[in-house]
Amino acid sequence: MKVLVTGVGGQLGYDVMRELHRQGIDCCGADRAEFDITDFAATNEFITNYMPDAVIHCSAYTAVDKAEDETELCRRVNADGTENIAKVCKAINAKMIYISTDYVFPGTGEQFYKPDDVTAPSNVYGQTKLEGELAVKKLLRKYFIVRISWVFGVNGNNFVKTMLKLGETRKELNVVADQVGSPTYTADLAVLLVDIVKTERYGVYHATNEGVCSWADFAEKIFSVADMDVKVNHITSAEYPTKAVRPKNSRMSKDKLVKNGFARLPKWEDAVERYVDLLKNVY
Repeated sequence: MKVLVTGVGGQLGYDVMRELHRQGIDCCGADRAEFDITDFAATNEFITNYMPDAVIHCSAYTAVDKAEDETELCRRVNADGTENIAKVCKAINAKMIYISTDYVFPGTGEQFYKPDDVTAPSNVYGQTKLEGELAVKKLLRKYFIVRISWVFGVNGNNFVKTMLKLGETRKELNVVADQVGSPTYTADLAVLLVDIVKTERYGVYHATNEGVCSWADFAEKIFSVADMDVKVNHITSAEYPTKAVRPKNSRMSKDKLVKNGFARLPKWEDAVERYVDLLKNVY
């Protein structure tokens, strides 16, 4: 089996490549230096030359607030770029995993969103990721759409690294407590994605670490694990306004994973402990 991974310069793409190597699977990693996904000719040439059996598409425009001003650029990457990859996958009969987001949902209520629940993004980033999903569904039969949230990994910036950095100089921090969801550790997710791509159990899945928390809960766990004495003040979204509207409810049901024979990811608290321990050794 040959697998092409896009976005290898990012958190998830990096860990997916590591997992593929660990399992001895023939793989190729690509980032913008290799080809621009918004350019169909370049995308077609690169993928067709490699002729993978599957593409794990991790590349994305993820600057959520900036996307409100850079709408067209965000759409070119997340929607058009994804469509370009899906077109080539169709032409060469390759499977495709498209990484999507909790932001495709309205983010209201307290229910756990199921994969087939009604989508209604509340910001540009979520809308363009949904457009990417629709392109994949329209063009392909052999696809997996995997929605994730609150991502952290060793290769790149994320909430955990930000908290640890701020904690070095601050004894008190205000963190939003009325947005609830599940952190996703890319090292854990990578194992699942490789397990998924080896099957033909196509469809839409949700994949995050187990359990839910608020951003404030998340921060408190990070400081606890890092043994840092930082007080976390729980504030509301209204007290920390952002350009893009953030969902208050990012709970997603992972029942479909189990139903289709895939293992749930470890608890988010366990993931944070392993991740912070890893950072201590890396940096």
